[in-house]
Amino acid sequence: MLCQDPSSLHALFINNIRMIIHGTCRWGVFLNIWHLFCMMRNQIFFRTFRTFKCQDKTMRRQEAFTLIELLIVLVVLAAMAAIAIPGFSRWLPNYRLKSAANDIFSEMQSAKMEAIKNNSEWAIVFNAGTGTYQVESGGADGDYSTAGDNNVEKTVTLSQYQSGMGYGPGNATTNATQGGGALPGDNISFAGNTVVFNSRGMINSFAGGYVYIQNSANKAYAVGALGSGVIRMKKWDGTAWD
Repeated sequence: MLCQDPSSLHALFINNIRMIIHGTCRWGVFLNIWHLFCMMRNQIFFRTFRTFKCQDKTMRRQEAFTLIELLIVLVVLAAMAAIAIPGFSRWLPNYRLKSAANDIFSEMQSAKMEAIKNNSEWAIVFNAGTGTYQVESGGADGDYSTAGDNNVEKTVTLSQYQSGMGYGPGNATTNATQGGGALPGDNISFAGNTVVFNSRGMINSFAGGYVYIQNSANKAYAVGALGSGVIRMKKWDGTAWD
């Protein structure tokens, strides 16, 4: 085993790396990698032992030792990447969706607190056409559908979260209310696509409402508020809103 030609070991490493990169790796490949690792380990020990016996060739032995280490590291990293990358690709869109939903939830909480603190109305206006929403601190006419006099505190574009983020129910089949029922046509069930918090922290609509967002994997969250001002966030688990 110790007399294995280093060039043949190198060729075996390269062949296994190519299989990993092209997605054809199976458990047998990982077993091959482990076998090659053991062979390389023996090569290292053998070369190190010979170095102590041949002091005049120390530099050349050290160079060979470093090359073997590099090959081992490259193969281990390639194997780890082959396992981790597919899982990461599935995880990232869902992470971004949850982040976008958490931000809407936080903006509703903030608008509610600001309305109470300032003894005035604060609102979040959702725009299904542009895929945006705005946090606003009131307007002269009290009508948030007329944008000219509204005090816009923040504008958020859902597409900035990437992964196909936008308004939508994903693969949900019912709305997020306790009784279920049909989903809203534009994915926003607040009256006028606006949730308005008054100075008591309640919203100016007894029925409340929800806004639905989805990602490219058709996963969905619903963020809403009850007439009492209670804010909720739900995730579609495939059969119901949880």
